[in-house]
Amino acid sequence: MSEAATLYPLAGKRVWVAGHGGMVGSALVRRLQSEGCELQIANRRQQLVEAWLARKRPHAIFLAAAKVGGINANNTRPAEFLYDNLMIAANIINAAPTFGVEKLLFLGSSCVYPKFAPQPITEDALLTGPLEPTNQWYAIAKIAGAQLCQAYRAQYGCDFITAMPTNLYGPGDNFDLRSSHAMPALIAKAHRAKFEGARELVVWGTGRPMREFLHVADVADALVFLMKHYSDAGLVNVGVGQDIAIADLARLVAEVVGFRGALRFDPSMPDGTPRKLLDVSKLTGLGWRPRMALRAGIEQTYAWYRAHLDVAPRAAHADAGRGRAVEPRREAEIGSPR
Repeated sequence: MSEAATLYPLAGKRVWVAGHGGMVGSALVRRLQSEGCELQIANRRQQLVEAWLARKRPHAIFLAAAKVGGINANNTRPAEFLYDNLMIAANIINAAPTFGVEKLLFLGSSCVYPKFAPQPITEDALLTGPLEPTNQWYAIAKIAGAQLCQAYRAQYGCDFITAMPTNLYGPGDNFDLRSSHAMPALIAKAHRAKFEGARELVVWGTGRPMREFLHVADVADALVFLMKHYSDAGLVNVGVGQDIAIADLARLVAEVVGFRGALRFDPSMPDGTPRKLLDVSKLTGLGWRPRMALRAGIEQTYAWYRAHLDVAPRAAHADAGRGRAVEPRREAEIGSPR
């Protein structure tokens, strides 16, 4: 399959990665090192967006900044998740054309799709049904950001595009058991169980939900690919096109970590959406495919996790309130399948 023509070369461009400190943003910074562009980063606590853009004048923006959370975080702080993410998207998207930004890529999320969308989920499923209630606040803000990109394209001719990635994991993820999503929570819990010699590992929910997982290095590569090769109003799903049951994922993580005890599923905890598999035919049709196999990605992520722990068993422990985050990228819920 031939690769789509390059519509926007990045060489020589000033490129702002908004959200560079997060897992995706930091992976984008690493990926862009080979593109010959001038990277620009800014702390959110610095000057207002418009003042910063007026000084730096980036040609292109990867809008990866967000407040992201799991089931409990969304349920207990809905105003924060809705307002903060609306403002992040609106402020940057609105200011971009004023200061000469040539192209902007907005990073959405697969949670924007209806809870019971037909599987695999195509891009046109957006706004065709009710959302998953446990993360609707975040989803609504991401939908608004995607619609803003389409609106600015329609009204002002802005070359703004939107990518909708599946569940992401990898180096830089949040492993704090009080706030992590399924993949990092399973890694941290299995690590703790192994070091403590536990006989079992408790996993949230029934284990039946199906989830798709994409390594952060792959999503960074896909986003750079889209920035260079895609220019249209339509959303683009970013994933691997294959999913796995949470129960099977837990077994795979336990095997990689070396935990040999039993797995016990706790059905009193929420499962979330039954299945969330993206249809990635649009992206593969453009000529992009992921490289990282799931097991290899888990092995790499676990190696990174171990390398960034001071005291392994204690750092993986959070049930008694002693957890610590390793390069946290977001607030989330313990082991929630998302």
